[in-house]
This record gives sequence, C-alpha cells and structure tokens, in this order.
Amino acid sequence: MKILANDGIDPIGKKILEDAGFEVDTNHIPQEELAARLNEYDAVTVRSATKIRQALIDLCPNLKVIGRGGVGMDNIDVDYALSKDIAVVNTPAASSHSVAELVFAHLLNGVRFLFDSNRKMPVEGSTQFGTLKKAYAAGSELQGKTLGVVGFGRIGRETAKIALGLGMDVIYSDLFEGPKSLTLTLSGGLQVEVPVTQGEIEEVFAKADFISLHVPFTDKPVIGKEEFALLKDGVGLVNASRGGVIDELALVDALNSGKVSFAGLDVFDSEPTPRAEILNHPKISLTPHIGAATNEAQERIGEELAQLLIENLKK
Repeated sequence: MKILANDGIDPIGKKILEDAGFEVDTNHIPQEELAARLNEYDAVTVRSATKIRQALIDLCPNLKVIGRGGVGMDNIDVDYALSKDIAVVNTPAASSHSVAELVFAHLLNGVRFLFDSNRKMPVEGSTQFGTLKKAYAAGSELQGKTLGVVGFGRIGRETAKIALGLGMDVIYSDLFEGPKSLTLTLSGGLQVEVPVTQGEIEEVFAKADFISLHVPFTDKPVIGKEEFALLKDGVGLVNASRGGVIDELALVDALNSGKVSFAGLDVFDSEPTPRAEILNHPKISLTPHIGAATNEAQERIGEELAQLLIENLKK
C-alpha cells in the first residue's frame, strides 16, 4: 500500500510506516495536481496546507484513510469522507503543549514589548538607546493577572496549566461543562491540583487581563466589533487557533484606540498572504502559523499518525 505524506511527516513516523510494510511518498504534490494523482495512493496525510474537499474525494475511489497531522480538520470534508467509508484521523493531543508554549511566547513578548524592541534596536539602538529604554520601561508581569481561555479543549487546558504555573488566575469558557481544577506536574513528579473557574464568555471578556483563543473555525468572529467593547481596557489578546476567530480590522481599531494593549497572532484571515495592516502594526507580535512546529511535537505527531494509519489500513 502507498501513502502520500503531502505536507511531510517526521522521520520517526515515516520509519514506523515503512517498517510496517508501507511505501511512503513525502514528495509534495501541489493542490492543483492532486486531482490527477491522489488516486495512486491508499492513504494521504496532510497538515494545514493541503485541502481534501468533496470534489477531490470523488476522484479518488482508492483512498482508504485521510490523516491530519495536528488538531483542526477545517481543510478536510470530514463528514463526506466518512460517508464514502474513508477513515479520517488526526492527532489532537500531540501538539497541545507546543501551541500552549507559543501562546506564552506571545504573552511574554507583549508585556515586555519585545516584538517592537527587536524591530527598533538594530536601527535606533546605537543612537536612541535612552529613548528606547524609556519607551519600553512600563512593562508588566503576568504573575497575579487573570488569563481568560476561550475554548477549553486540550490546547486550552495546556495553556491554562502554564498560566497557573506562572502564578496567574484562570477563567475559561467552553460549550460544555469543564473541570473545576487542573493537575500540574512539577519537577520530580510532584502533582498539585490548582483551581480554575468556568464562566460565560461575556464574563471571561469582562474579567480577563489577557485572552487566549482556542476554538475551531467559526462562521463569524468570536471577537468582533461588538465583543471588543466588552473587553477589559488594555487587554492583551493571543490567537493561535484559527484565522477569522478575531475580526482583524476591528482588532486594528482596538489597538489604535488603546482598548487592546497588544495582540499576538500565529494565524491569519488570509493565509498565506496576511493583510498589511496586521503585518505592519507596531502592537502586534507575529509568527507564521508555527504553533505545532517544534521538533518534539512533530515527532509525537509523526508517531501517532503512523500508528493510526497502520491501524486503519490493516483492518
């Protein structure tokens, strides 16, 4: 059987599949060529770049499994694939901690102005050192502040655990009833239970000093023009979930007015060509959709994805 890892797979995952007797092709096939070539394979794995839609599925009767290396499956017509007896699998747990750490990279970046400082120091540091020192002197600590987590699945909970470890309070909203505490595992294996608070999303907006979004793709922004009015003045926002979850133009207005002190964005409305207003804004910390892009996460994703493919292809 042949497997196309169209957006790549960690060498560990590739080896597991080959040891199990599968042929693995890691050469990327452009989206526009998939219709002519995907039916050569029994399974395909993707990340966020390749899209497996109904029309493509109809052209590939040989396809038995679609694997998504990561969490969200917005780029796959899952229900339609299942209706055609094609298994669809993903790896929701493997990248959770990596994404959560990136959230805090953006938060720490924001409260100490590192994103702007790193832009200006190479240009002005030798001539305007004192001016820059004064401009970035009003930083704040995360300890003692409240983090609001919107969406309390695996990644939301990992983000909350880091917040609790830093001495933050956590309030979260979710569509379902969630836990009243989280277990933190400390050095040496010591475990402690730390309380968290669930509330309605409006309560999270009103109480949180910082907000991190962990929701799937939505038809309308979770934070749009009306929701910005509900946020605490000077709030910091991080979106490492999906583009479109925050109304980007409303975000620019909120940053310009001071309603939002800074934003950290790993995902964008119009990937892979984010709008200029976002890329050039001095109060936005930017990364190019790299939440799961750590060596450790990719190894876990590759291993888990390989096991899921073997399990489904050998049924």
